[in-house]
Amino acid sequence: MSNYTIRSLKTLEELKAVERLQRLIWDDPTTVIYHHMLISLARNGGSILGAFHGEQLIGFVIGYLGLEAPESERPAMANLKLVSQRMAVLPEYRGTGIGYELKLAQRRFAVERGIRLITWTFDPLISRNAHLNIRKLGAICQIYYRDYYGSDDSALVKLHSSDRLLTEWWVTSNRVEQRVSGRRSSLSLQQYLDGNAVILNPTTVNAQGLPVPAERSETPHSTLTLFEIPTDYDAIIRYDSGLAQAWRAHSREALEQLLNQGYVITDFIHGTHGGRERSFYVLSYGEYSEIRVNRFNRN
Repeated sequence: MSNYTIRSLKTLEELKAVERLQRLIWDDPTTVIYHHMLISLARNGGSILGAFHGEQLIGFVIGYLGLEAPESERPAMANLKLVSQRMAVLPEYRGTGIGYELKLAQRRFAVERGIRLITWTFDPLISRNAHLNIRKLGAICQIYYRDYYGSDDSALVKLHSSDRLLTEWWVTSNRVEQRVSGRRSSLSLQQYLDGNAVILNPTTVNAQGLPVPAERSETPHSTLTLFEIPTDYDAIIRYDSGLAQAWRAHSREALEQLLNQGYVITDFIHGTHGGRERSFYVLSYGEYSEIRVNRFNRN
């Protein structure tokens, strides 16, 4: 899809449209960022970008300035990052690349202001978000949060859990520049496996055709390892809530352990393996990761 435009939103009417779009997507008033907050963000250094099809607002991304290392004594001007608080695209326009283009526009906003890092969070079991954040944008993850938004029912909480991975998008790095420009080749699942990467938790399939997590994850013995997640976690929630909760417990324990050991999520793969569609995080350790590893809020 190419017949759309992206621009910065600043007027009250534009920001009211962002509020209305949120209400269409999330049927939960507690998740809505209201227009009176949005106008304050827009007029005080925040970034609110909208995607339009003609005159219709079809997507947006909201960001505000934060601190890369909140506990650091570094001057704020040397410690700034952009926090990407929320992004959404109307369901009928998803899968057209608009979310990706909104993130690239957000990257331009940051680079033009000398900001090198954009962060946001996402549910580690939602493969479509992992694909965008890690595979397409070149972001990394090295911090896992349990119940980031608590456990009370809301649009941001699924089955009383809101675990999140922190996405770190080092927007001025060679890694990201090469990925978004298409100069960094993307390895396939088979190429990773041929390179001695090991699947730590290969799944099985139950009678309903849903992936079942391994009883336990293997201990990694190399600098490169693969961790499997469901290709469609939302479908598991709909059809088998018990299995969905088992996936949450399994991934929470394993990913926390891997990240605490110094592994970093550096890629995401979706493809056919063993005769069915599969999804995997790629985790790298040590110098193999070829990235700047920052432990600023590990504790």
